[in-house]
Amino acid sequence: MFLTILGISMVTVFTYLIMSKRLSPIVALTLVPIVFAVVGGFGSKIGTMMMEGIKLVAPSAALLLFAILFFGIMIDTGLFDPLIKKLLEVVKGDPVKISIGTTILALLVALDGDGTTTYIITVSAMYPLYKRIGMNPLILATVAMLALSVMSGMTPWGGPATRAIAVLGLDASEFFVPLIPTMIGGAIWVIFVAFILGKKERKRLGVIHIEELKNEIAATVENEATDALPHIDIKRPRFLWVNLLIVVGIMVILIMGLVPSPILFLVGFTIALMINYPNLEMQKRRILAHSGNALIVVLLVFAAGVFAGIFSGTKMVDAIANGLVAIIPASLGQFFPVIVGITSMPFTFVLSNDAYYFGVLPILAEAASAYGISPLEIARASILGQPAHLMSPLVASTILLVGMVDKDLGEYQKFAYKWAILTSLTLTVLAIISGAISFL
Repeated sequence: MFLTILGISMVTVFTYLIMSKRLSPIVALTLVPIVFAVVGGFGSKIGTMMMEGIKLVAPSAALLLFAILFFGIMIDTGLFDPLIKKLLEVVKGDPVKISIGTTILALLVALDGDGTTTYIITVSAMYPLYKRIGMNPLILATVAMLALSVMSGMTPWGGPATRAIAVLGLDASEFFVPLIPTMIGGAIWVIFVAFILGKKERKRLGVIHIEELKNEIAATVENEATDALPHIDIKRPRFLWVNLLIVVGIMVILIMGLVPSPILFLVGFTIALMINYPNLEMQKRRILAHSGNALIVVLLVFAAGVFAGIFSGTKMVDAIANGLVAIIPASLGQFFPVIVGITSMPFTFVLSNDAYYFGVLPILAEAASAYGISPLEIARASILGQPAHLMSPLVASTILLVGMVDKDLGEYQKFAYKWAILTSLTLTVLAIISGAISFL
């Protein structure tokens, strides 16, 4: 009971501190778990637990560092400028169309099941457009996250479903086919959310005429085409097709899983840097231009590793999971899939997917079996809280997303949390209606 109260208190204090901006996410992720670990009597083990957490997130930190540098170089070269101009012709400066277009792009890209790839492609393509017409980039971050939560969360090759299927020994087709109506309905819901958010922006900004946008883009491109020295042009239009080939090659290899992603982006970054900026002084200047964002993201990842290491090492997470199972009355056993779906929101917010699916889900499935409920239903229910999970600071791709749109994690959470909760609840209702999980 003590560890349960301690763990819940730690998560509550941490969430309050970053959402109220009392502490920065990096400081809160590091200091809050240390304080609670000391209170819990784990002072002598703090160092070991922190190192275990840091080791766990080190590959993610390397991936994000090199990915940010790689796409920073590609943006510098002007690779995405033609795409932005083409998008302007399609959306005609209408925030509603831009928001919906962002969502459709994210839904399609998210089919590969990888959050990092989804965010990199979606934000790289759309963020310059949001900046140039003055749209709130938190809309971009939110709809991309919701799209990922629906598509990656439910497909058998996506991270959450893969873990649930593996740990419970399920058949992938039996798991996925009943979820297809829920996934389709969820995608429609996310497009509807994008429509609502776009309408608000249209009311604030209006529909910007295409000629005005072209003039603004021309001026912006001209201003951004210079480095610290006015005579240095960092755009590389003559290498447009070469850079596009590099990006496509990186994405194909990433999706195929042929090379570890941190190594892939490191090699891609160095090749892009060498081709576009062969001058050593220019290379140094381009790295420095993007190192600030990269450093903040990497620090956040390592701080998240500290939080996760202490949370897991102290067994607070195990205590919370066991406590939840123990307090569910037998009379509510028939509603167990719905309970799992709803509780997966807070559980996956404070836990990594590995911790939840490999640690908590087997406990929940075992408890549900006492009520005659199939592990398939529990597995399907467990992925319904993914929208909340993808707001967690413990998710590396979330830190990447926030960094790419130049926003604070607390700002993102305050903006997105209601849409994440509504999406999880909508998915739960759709799963009940379609029969993917039972209610009675």
